[in-house]
Amino acid sequence: MPRRRLPRTAPRRGARHGRHGRLGRSEVVRPPLPPLDGRIDRFDLAVGTAVEFLRGTWPELEDVRFEIGAMPISEDGTGEVPRWTIDQGARRIVLYRIPIERLLPPGHDDAAHRRISIESAVFRAAAEFVGRDPWELGPEN
Repeated sequence: MPRRRLPRTAPRRGARHGRHGRLGRSEVVRPPLPPLDGRIDRFDLAVGTAVEFLRGTWPELEDVRFEIGAMPISEDGTGEVPRWTIDQGARRIVLYRIPIERLLPPGHDDAAHRRISIESAVFRAAAEFVGRDPWELGPEN
């Protein structure tokens, strides 16, 4: 008995291939990534906007370097964790992110209070640097 031949079919391609083998290819240029929106990024943005405002208002702060540190190395003499340190000789202010963000009063740990706390720390550190009251650093003074 002669062997019966089955009709020949093209080999089946994977689901990602189309009729011409080109379906499902990725784009040459990827879509834009979403903006970074982490806790550190929000902290940097809040400090940057406050510093930009202060530098535009007070010429004494134009050449002061504002830096961000995670945590101070040691406590100050009072037993509290410092939120910033000032080096007058180097014209530098270091703001510590973790104490500023984490040592908020209970019930005030939301985005608005966190931003107010960050901006308040920047203003108080700048006021201490120039030897003024923080409320004197506004544009009308």
